[in-house]
Amino acid sequence: MNIGWLTLTLLLPFVGALATMAVPKSRTTLAKQVALGFALITLALTIVIAIGYHRNGPADYAEDVTWIKAFGAHYALGLDGVGIVLVVLTALLTPIVLIASWNDAKTGRWSEKSFFAWILGLEMLSIGVFAATDVFLFYVLFEATLIPMYFLIGGFGGAQRSYAAVKFLLYSLLGGLLMLASVVGLYVVSAKHGDPSYLLTDLMKVDMSQNTERWLFLGFFFAFAVKAPMVPFHTWLPDAAAEATPGTSVLLVGILDKIGTFGMIRFCLGLFPEASKWATPVVLVLALISVLYGALVAIGQTDIKRLIAYTSISHFGFIVMGIFALTSQGLTGSTLYMFNHGLSTAALFLVAGYLISRRGSARIADYGGVEKVAPVLAGTFLFAGLSSLALPGLSPFISEFMVLAGTFSKHKVIAVIAVLGIVFAALYILIMYQRLMTGPVRDGIEKLKDLNPREVLAIAPLVVLIIGFGIYPKPVVDIIKPAVESTMQHVGVTDKAPQVPVTEGQK
Repeated sequence: MNIGWLTLTLLLPFVGALATMAVPKSRTTLAKQVALGFALITLALTIVIAIGYHRNGPADYAEDVTWIKAFGAHYALGLDGVGIVLVVLTALLTPIVLIASWNDAKTGRWSEKSFFAWILGLEMLSIGVFAATDVFLFYVLFEATLIPMYFLIGGFGGAQRSYAAVKFLLYSLLGGLLMLASVVGLYVVSAKHGDPSYLLTDLMKVDMSQNTERWLFLGFFFAFAVKAPMVPFHTWLPDAAAEATPGTSVLLVGILDKIGTFGMIRFCLGLFPEASKWATPVVLVLALISVLYGALVAIGQTDIKRLIAYTSISHFGFIVMGIFALTSQGLTGSTLYMFNHGLSTAALFLVAGYLISRRGSARIADYGGVEKVAPVLAGTFLFAGLSSLALPGLSPFISEFMVLAGTFSKHKVIAVIAVLGIVFAALYILIMYQRLMTGPVRDGIEKLKDLNPREVLAIAPLVVLIIGFGIYPKPVVDIIKPAVESTMQHVGVTDKAPQVPVTEGQK
């Protein structure tokens, strides 16, 4: 369907960002409404694209226009089952963040309308990253996502926002530079076999020597490991999440960090299948360390947002584990985990943000007895926490189960040890809830207000989707399966992705 649907999806948030900035500074509310309107239109178009997606093909909605002929670079877009799930997640979380962050930019360095414009800019670039089927285009968009996120953290975050923004930028640029070296290497390799090309379909057919493939793989993998983030390249995330506004943290962890795990599937497995097999033992160990380290450090945190950031490090460890287990079940579970993690972490960050904005503190020790004065807030926080620890019946459960089952089928020791991450998850969520919400009402909590209608409106879609896909995940899995089977066949694994039972009881 070469009719430009994906280009239109990219242009909508871009035009929305320009329109938002064009609104007079005195009419802040109108600027917010314009931004939200464009985000909702983008979501509607994305849903239409998802409904029309051809699940039996390797890619859909393909667009291909020569961009830089001398480099073999193309403006090439297309969606497979993995990409479309993440595009939908991006389009879904953006309006939710805009609604939830309606008043969060008042204390920023710049105008409130610039906050909303940067969010739309990030949406445009993120959709482009997930849809790009040209390596050079992907790299340009991959690096460009750093710009809006840097300004969202550095311009509207907490007291240490400049430090957190610069640290985020430096880590990301380091990974990007190593990826650039591999991108240049791909040009050299492809040029030896005829006209140079950065199209994925062309590069997947290029024969490389074993050493060349491994070196190029390492450049890409390091960049994606920083973005993911994996231990030991993770230290930028807790600082960034702690200093950013809650909405920015949702975009950072729920969308931007998914580029790392998405890149591992599309580029590491797609372009370097033999090198991916070669690196699997080390990557699985790093993933296991991320699972356990993130969970253990989360238990000892005294800051709410830093605790949630460390839980995400643990969750990303599960996602990477499922990818490099090199089984269809593990890869299906990882892709589903990316989507479900976006929902659960968004809910947890936003409710935590509501709580922090009322008390004016992110320290867990400053809370206690919240459930007695704000029961809806406390109940929503508990629901988001139970979703994060993958309670059966909620959407993260089936994806975490599939990752562990897929890993166990080939790497039993890794999978068995990783189960400890589930135990630790129960500890860090329930201990946090106990300290924040139960017990006697502490000083300063007595007048804490419960959620208002706008805040409920932002959280409600996440609650509905977490429950809905927890009970019936089959529609999402059916979209993912063809892409997973194609990737596994390319890597050399021919087992088919599993059928997902219809009801929770059958699971």
